[in-house]
Amino acid sequence: MKPHTQRRLIDGPVGPLELAIDEPEGTPRGVALLLHPLPTHGGTMDNKCVQSLARAALALGLRAVRFNFRGVGQSAGAFDHGVGEVDDAWAAAAAVREPGLPFYLGGFSFGAFVATKLAERLQQAGQPVDKLALIGLAASRFPAEQVPPQTFVLHGEHDDVVPLAAVLDWARPQALPVTVLPGAGHYFHGQQTLLKDLVIRAWSL
Repeated sequence: MKPHTQRRLIDGPVGPLELAIDEPEGTPRGVALLLHPLPTHGGTMDNKCVQSLARAALALGLRAVRFNFRGVGQSAGAFDHGVGEVDDAWAAAAAVREPGLPFYLGGFSFGAFVATKLAERLQQAGQPVDKLALIGLAASRFPAEQVPPQTFVLHGEHDDVVPLAAVLDWARPQALPVTVLPGAGHYFHGQQTLLKDLVIRAWSL
C-alpha cells in the first residue's frame, strides 16, 4: 500500500502467515487488524477495500495490519471454508496486539465474516475488540456471528454478490444498524474514498 509497508512472516496454525504492516505518523494509538475477501475468488490482503480500511486506520493513528489467509500469497496451507481462516486470524491477532493499546478489527466480505468469528472468540477469551467494522459482510454465504452493538456495518444498496436483504436479516435480530451506501455494488467501485471516510467517522465515535 505504501513504499515503506513492512512485509513479514509469522507462525500460523499450518505454517507461515504473510503480514503487511503500515505504521502511522508518530506513536501508534492502537492496532487495527484487517481481513481480506474470499481466497477462492482472488481475495488477498491487497484488495482495494482492505487497503481502504488500512488507510482509515492510519488516518486515525493506528498501526494497520493486513495478512493473507492460508493458501494465499506466501501464507502456507489451503482454503478451509472459513474454519481454518478463523484460526489464522486468531494467530495474527495474538502476534500483533500490544498490551495497553486499543485493538480494532475490520474485514471485507468473507473477511468480515471471519471478523465476526474472531470477535466472538476474543470476547469469550476476555480480550474483546474495541472497534469492529464489517464491509460487505458475506452474510448470505457464511454463518456470521452476532456482534457488539457499536459495530459499524456498511453495505452497498445494489450488492449483486451478497444481497442487502441477507445482511438486514442477519442484523435484524440484533437490532443492529446497517449503513447502506446508495448505488454501491459489492466492491464499492469509485467509492473507496467515501468508504474510508465512513470508517474513520465510525471509528472516531
